[in-house]
Amino acid sequence: MQLQFVTVDVFTDRQFGGNPLAVVLDASNLSDFHMQAIAAEFNLAETTFVLPPRDTRNTAHVRIFTPRAEMPFAGHPNVGTAFVLAREGNVFGRSIDGSSLVFEEIAGLVTMELRKDGARLSAPQPLTIADQVAPEVVAEACSISVSDIELRNHAPCVASCGARFVIAELKSREALAAARHNVATFNRSLPRDYATGVHLYAHAPDDLVDIQSRMFAPLHGIPEDPATGSANVALIGLLAHLAPDANLTLSKRIGQGFDMGRPSILEAQAMKRNGNVTETLIGGSCVEVMRGVLSLR
Repeated sequence: MQLQFVTVDVFTDRQFGGNPLAVVLDASNLSDFHMQAIAAEFNLAETTFVLPPRDTRNTAHVRIFTPRAEMPFAGHPNVGTAFVLAREGNVFGRSIDGSSLVFEEIAGLVTMELRKDGARLSAPQPLTIADQVAPEVVAEACSISVSDIELRNHAPCVASCGARFVIAELKSREALAAARHNVATFNRSLPRDYATGVHLYAHAPDDLVDIQSRMFAPLHGIPEDPATGSANVALIGLLAHLAPDANLTLSKRIGQGFDMGRPSILEAQAMKRNGNVTETLIGGSCVEVMRGVLSLR
């Protein structure tokens, strides 16, 4: 079986930055086993598999795999897949016309807005804020001090717009740069079925971004992710939720991957109306890197 694939760097305007993604253009004849094995073979944060839509009103059914598990929703895979399909110009014999795509995923329908050099998604689920997580657990999981965690704005908590993350604010850019994942703590206190990973952030405005962030998901085979759209779309929703305004449109440029040598810039936006976060969006640029053929025997 011959399978065409494309790799792209997502949330960057240059090759070898951002978060790499592999897109398998037609996965119609692949089993779950093969999808997981191919994702492990690529060994990128995620690989997407494009299938015909179940509902012909939608563009495609998209499945997303980390090296170890399937994801219900993720940000950079959607942005990168939309970019690739737009450049292909068609999907399963249907031309891609206009600037909007709709992907069917486990978490629901993901609406994609195409841009000249990338795409932006609207999260498939409304913001939910669940459990608070003890600062001691976050500190141990990320090899930082409890005193590095900023508690004045919010306690570490689980937030989701389709994928669950533990989100914690740090007091400084220096504390963020010093973080390192501790697999033993993830295994003991933050299992994969509880949260995808831990997303740390610090308000660190400069000429490029407003916020810097890092995400650790070692139990998914992702020691650190260069850019995590699903975590940052939950983060922008959380920040809008915490803002005192009953009505606002909150926009932030979020940097990620800078401490890995894979700088990524994510454009995040949340709308809040009558005290409720009504929509969250994340987008950015993409660059194609490779094309090839997978040969399955």
